[in-house]
This record gives sequence, structure tokens and C-alpha cells, in this order.
Amino acid sequence: MEKPLPRPAGAQSRSRDPWWDNTRFVSAALIVVLHTIGSIMSRHDSLHVFNVATWAFRVPMFVVLAGVFSSAGPLGSRHLRTLLRNIAIPALLCSLLFSLEVYALGSPFKLHIAQLPWTLWFLMSLFFWRLLLPLVVQLRHPLLITTIVSLSVGYLEEFGLMYSASRTLVYLPLFYIGWRLGQGALREWFESRWSLPVAIAGILAWGVVSWLWHADVKGNWTSMRHSYVADTRLGLEGAWLIRLAILATAVGLALCLLRVMPRKRLPVISALGAGGFTIYLLHPLVILPVREMGWIQRADTRLELLGLMLAGVLLAALLGSPFVRRLAQPLTRPPVNWLFARPPAQQTTTDSSDTLSKRLEKSPASHEDAGDRQPTYG
Repeated sequence: MEKPLPRPAGAQSRSRDPWWDNTRFVSAALIVVLHTIGSIMSRHDSLHVFNVATWAFRVPMFVVLAGVFSSAGPLGSRHLRTLLRNIAIPALLCSLLFSLEVYALGSPFKLHIAQLPWTLWFLMSLFFWRLLLPLVVQLRHPLLITTIVSLSVGYLEEFGLMYSASRTLVYLPLFYIGWRLGQGALREWFESRWSLPVAIAGILAWGVVSWLWHADVKGNWTSMRHSYVADTRLGLEGAWLIRLAILATAVGLALCLLRVMPRKRLPVISALGAGGFTIYLLHPLVILPVREMGWIQRADTRLELLGLMLAGVLLAALLGSPFVRRLAQPLTRPPVNWLFARPPAQQTTTDSSDTLSKRLEKSPASHEDAGDRQPTYG
């Protein structure tokens, strides 16, 4: 008989659940591999198959995991300071490093603030998701409303890359679903025997679909960056149906990946997964100069492509290692307490009430953003 899944641990728990760490490393490694081969993907059909087949396990999975480790409690001063220290400021620092690196490679210097470069949009969206979550959970039908917003924003041209507005709203339902998983939702799916073969079949079926119809999947369908375009028989009026199908597929595949992922601690993998945030932040700074120097472009044979993808996995492992995480700590957790004023007594009392409220709600705490605390599933 399977051990039942307990409720996620409260904010006071500091235990790490290897299930989440294992999933996080797989997702982060797939992201690094995709960004490693991205500049040559148009030349090789097999790489486009890989892109489509793994899409749901990359950014959508990362969004779900971010929701798992987020709190829906009141936004006290401590919570807001954590958002600034562990998300906003690292994003700006990495944006500055990216700009300096681009300048060193010969391009004009350009500082990105409102539209963060490359992968850093995720941190800007994460900042807003965590601000929005306490409001979203107050809605009577949060999943329905956030889904309607996600589908409707494609008709508004004002929502695009600036401040990552489009992606923030499009992925908001997935972030909410992740939070619900952190609260113990879908326990039957994760503990039932019947769900494992279903999850395996779902992943294999998606692989077959990707192999057969990958050429029909357009990049703007999965990028979620811009408003809709009338590029299908459904026209502009039916574009929301495509987005709904894409998001529903992403959620289903994310749940399948979580179901097949081992819950026990895996050698190396679990330890590297604890550094998922560091992997995500640092890998563009490594890939960019390699790409600009033309080394990636040289890969052409099947063996060279496999070697390039393996190099992406090894890069993810290196960046997630404890040694690199310690080196990168001034960037991922900058010492910026000196920026903040000491909260007044009344505000401190409010923060204590917020903490008590979180414990009563048993909200999951952040993984790398708040002392490596995690919800625990058996």
C-alpha cells in the first residue's frame, strides 16, 4: 500500500522534498539545452521536434513549481522585502551583467529595465505573480477568472514584452495551479496506482504528436509574448481556442511529469535541483559568448548535435553545484539589507500576524527565496 501524501509543510519547515528538486533540475536542464541549441534549431528538424516535445516541461513546469513555493498570505513588509531582495534586485543585477557582456562582445551598451533581456522576463513575471497571488485567491472562481484573463489578453496589443505583461497574465493560471498543488490539491492523482501508467502514456503520446506534427506548431503559440495573429483557419476570432489548448496541454504534461518523477532522493540530481534558481539565472551569461563566438554554429552532424545537448546538461549540472551556488550567492541573494529601513513597532506586529496567518493557512514557503523551505510530499 502506497504511503499517502501529507499536506505541504508550513513555513516553519526547513526540510527539502527531493521530489520537487528532481523535477526542478530536469526542467532547468531542458531550458539550458534548448537555449544552447536555439540559434541552430531552424537548420535541424530533429531539434524542432525536441523543442515542441519538451516545451511543457520547461517554462510551464517552472511556472507551476514557482507557484508551489509561493505564499498567498497578506503582503507584509517582510514578504515585500523578500521579493525585492531575492527576485527584483537579482533580476536587475543580471540584466546589468548581460548588458555589459553584450557590450564586451562588440555591441552598443544598452541597459534593460522595463524589458529585461532573454530569460530574465521570468523573474519580472515571478515578481508580479507573487504580488497578485494574495488577490487571486480571494476570487470566488480564481482558476476560471485567471484563465479568462489569460485568453483575453491576446486581443490587447498594449500587453506585450514591456514589463513582461503578456507572459505574466497568460501564465497566471499555471502559477495558481502550482500554488494549489503546494496546498495539497490533486492528491489522488499523485498517490493512485492507476495514474502512473496514464502519466507515462501521456508523455509518450505527446512525443509522438511532436514527431508527427511539430511543423504545424508555430512559435508564437508557445512564446506567449505578443497579441494574437490570424495565422490559422480559425482566424483572429478563434485564436483563443489555440491558446486554451496549448495551456491545457502544458498543465496536463506538467502533471504527468510530476507523477513519473521519483519522490526519493536521487544521487546528484536532487542536490543539483536545489540550485534551480541559480541555473536559470546564470546560464544565459555562459551561453551568450559561446554563441556569439560561433562555436555553436559549427555543430552540424547528428553526433555534434548530441554533444551540444549533452554540453547543455553538463552546464546545468555545473551551475547547480553547491560550489557555484556559493560563488553566485552575492548575485542570487545580494546583501542589500542596508537598503531597508528598520520597520516600526506597529509594522513588526503586522508582520507577526502575517506569519501566524501563513502558518494557519499552511501556505508553502519559497524554496531558494526564503531559506530553502519546501512543502513536503511523501
